[in-house]
This record gives sequence, structure tokens and C-alpha cells, in this order.
Amino acid sequence: MSDLTTEEKATLKTAVFGAVYLVSDADPGFFAMLRESFAASGVLAGATGLVKEVLTTGPLPRLPRGSAAEVEALVLPALAQSVAILREKAPAELDNYQAAVVAAVEQAAGASHGVNAREADALTKVKTAVGVVTDPTITSE
Repeated sequence: MSDLTTEEKATLKTAVFGAVYLVSDADPGFFAMLRESFAASGVLAGATGLVKEVLTTGPLPRLPRGSAAEVEALVLPALAQSVAILREKAPAELDNYQAAVVAAVEQAAGASHGVNAREADALTKVKTAVGVVTDPTITSE
């Protein structure tokens, strides 16, 4: 379906799963994280096109087991790199990818007791990294 390399697909997949993890990790508690992960997985299961191909093939991504800062240091650049990959190799899929990422993290954030300040911060970082700017003071490329 696509001419993406295995490494490029892994980058896209790591970015999506990592973005959901960042938002879920911002809401303390095991059950909150579980609810949020299920909410995001529902969105991702409904993905189409290249996004569905990327999310349903290959191994699950490995995220750092350290601090949120370590995960963020991997995931945010992976999101930006994913956008660049799609712009170059599958521009027709870019909007689909961005929409899937944003919908998944928004569902995760709202799944347990609303969106707290840490989740809102994570949402902003993810949306900015994927190129969906929500702050009018931030300009896109």
C-alpha cells in the first residue's frame, strides 16, 4: 500500500503510541491510564488508509521506561519526523495521520475525569509536534 520503509513505519507507529502514552501518563493513576488507553485505542482502531496499515502491522513500539521527559524526548521528534516522512512520501495521507493522532490524544485526555493541566500541556505539545497548531501565538512552517 505504501513505499514507506520498515523504519519509517516504525517511526510513525512509535509517534502515535508515544503521543497517547504522553497524554495518559499526565493523568496519575493506573485506572485513569487504562481508561485513557482504551479510549485512544478505539480511535486508532477506526483509522483508515496508510495510518491503519502502519498501526496494524509490525511489532509494537518500544518506548523508554524512564521519566516522562525521556518519553517526550523520543516522541515529540518522532511526531515531527512522521509529518516530514508523510509530506515527502505520502502527502495524501498527512491529514489522515494528523487527525488520527489528535483524535486519539484528545480521547485519551478526556476519558478520565476531564482534562487536567498536565494533560492539556501534553496535548499542546503533541498537536504542535504533529503540525496541528492550536495556539494562535504559534505559527506553523
